[in-house]
Amino acid sequence: MKFLSYIFVYRRLLLVVFTAVVLLPLPIILQNKEAQCAYILFVIAVFWLTEALPLSVTALLPGLLFPMFGIMASKDVASSYFKDFHLLLIGVICLATSIEKWNLHKRIALRMVMMVGVDPVWLTLGFMSSTAFLSMWLSNTSTAAMVMPIVEAVVQQIISAEAEVEATRMTHFTGSANPTLEIDESVNEHEANERKEKTNQVPGYSNGTGKISRKMELEKNSGTGNKYGTKKNHMMYKLMCLCIAYSSTIGGLTTITGTSTNLIFTEHFNTRYPDCQCLNFGSWFIFSFPAAIMILFLSWIWLQWLFLGFNFKMFKCDKTKTYQQKACAEVIKNEYQKLGPMRYQEIVTLFLFIVMALLWFTRDPGFVSGWSALASGYADYIMDSTVALLVGLLFFVIPAKTSTKTTPTGEIVAFDYSPLITWKEFQSFMPWDIAILVGGGFALADGCEESGLSTWIGNKLSPLGSLPVMLIILITSLMVTTLTEVASNPATITLLLPILSSLAEAIQVNPLLILIPATLCTSFAFLLPVANPPNAIVFSYGHLKVLDMVKAGLGVNIIGVAVVMLAMSTWIVPLFDLNTYPSWAPAITNKTTP
Repeated sequence: MKFLSYIFVYRRLLLVVFTAVVLLPLPIILQNKEAQCAYILFVIAVFWLTEALPLSVTALLPGLLFPMFGIMASKDVASSYFKDFHLLLIGVICLATSIEKWNLHKRIALRMVMMVGVDPVWLTLGFMSSTAFLSMWLSNTSTAAMVMPIVEAVVQQIISAEAEVEATRMTHFTGSANPTLEIDESVNEHEANERKEKTNQVPGYSNGTGKISRKMELEKNSGTGNKYGTKKNHMMYKLMCLCIAYSSTIGGLTTITGTSTNLIFTEHFNTRYPDCQCLNFGSWFIFSFPAAIMILFLSWIWLQWLFLGFNFKMFKCDKTKTYQQKACAEVIKNEYQKLGPMRYQEIVTLFLFIVMALLWFTRDPGFVSGWSALASGYADYIMDSTVALLVGLLFFVIPAKTSTKTTPTGEIVAFDYSPLITWKEFQSFMPWDIAILVGGGFALADGCEESGLSTWIGNKLSPLGSLPVMLIILITSLMVTTLTEVASNPATITLLLPILSSLAEAIQVNPLLILIPATLCTSFAFLLPVANPPNAIVFSYGHLKVLDMVKAGLGVNIIGVAVVMLAMSTWIVPLFDLNTYPSWAPAITNKTTP
């Protein structure tokens, strides 16, 4: 038993050594570049899937192994680690840093929820819509982390209101009060002081002076000794948690910058097929937005039916509000009022946000000439990353606050200013691990191309051309959806893109026909808490069981794959002319066409 315990303790070390040794006969026996690159590919794949090493550390292995095996020179591998993707990511993170620093994300979320009302059905849709919208521009992880405390406070208020109604009905006593729940979030000292000064009490309630743990507060509000009071309350918690987790992922599908997988795909595609020039922010949004809307709406229906039951009466817009709905509306309104009037910093951030989005959409829309055409002779040099960097740099230039000091005479004078964001704040938001991981994927793809492994894989996959194209898309979509549940999304898409590109070229179909559904399905990690960070965040609140996520996620996965298949057979086809093998893809002879 002691020996087994040591094996368990050092399992990652043993896996690293075992994988490297067991696969070593592959390059030793075959002794060609394809086998050597395949060895590196298999080792990296095992490490990524099992996370025996941190993902970013594994991504550095091409920089070590390609020169050792003579596949690529060290300087060539190093150049693969920094691409146009990283410039785009830097600009987007500048925007996200300012949005979160000045609480613009919270204002947007609360305002959208206030617009849809507080009925449980419409409240759920409101939170899903606002979360999905924020996820289009912020990371899925930060979106879920920001919205969940708001959801927690609202649902707690619903439970406390129901408990008070029940207590009033039973005792005919209406003088009791419950503390208003405050959202527990990290703010700087200055913002915390402002919040204390601006906090308004909810009518009929008194503000508590201390922070109460989530569990104690729930038990106090329920009034029954049970954590949730009723089964319906527990179902409400589960519904709201999963809505936030899933909508933060679904919203990221709609923009190139919405998820790291979209960015990885775009950079891989533009690097492998530089003559295409058909993928940009606008074209991606045109084909992904309808799909995301359909997935979001059908997921909303599915989750409502699963946890609260479904009937058509729940869609009626009744102007008469119950006591619980009024209490819920009050807590949302109160949280919005705590933000105070819109500040100068928020207005500037919102303006730059709109400018960046408009410049992305109008750079090269496709159906009309974009503003990039005005730069005669330089249109091909201006990319989405150019826009992101231009706007991103402005966040370091535009003043946010002035710094003052007191002179010896007692006069207060300004001597400096602080910009909208600082480099230190940017660094805290910048996902360097994702940047390295993506760079490792680019290096791995370049190595596969340089060694001839991609061509070898394409030759072996050519018999698949006898299958119907839609069946091939369905198989790859299901394969990706299954794999991404147990492996990280960036690792999954980075590993599969070179293989799927070779498959498309081997069977002589438009690469977009295979790569787009695979990229979208990589985000469909809905089944397990460990499948992606938003799932883990909502699961940590303690309202869900793994079985709840499996049941709900299975339905959302099916919805997602079905919508992707529908999109690939309808509106995306004319957008990219997917019925023909394009001239910008490699012309490969002796291939079986479908």
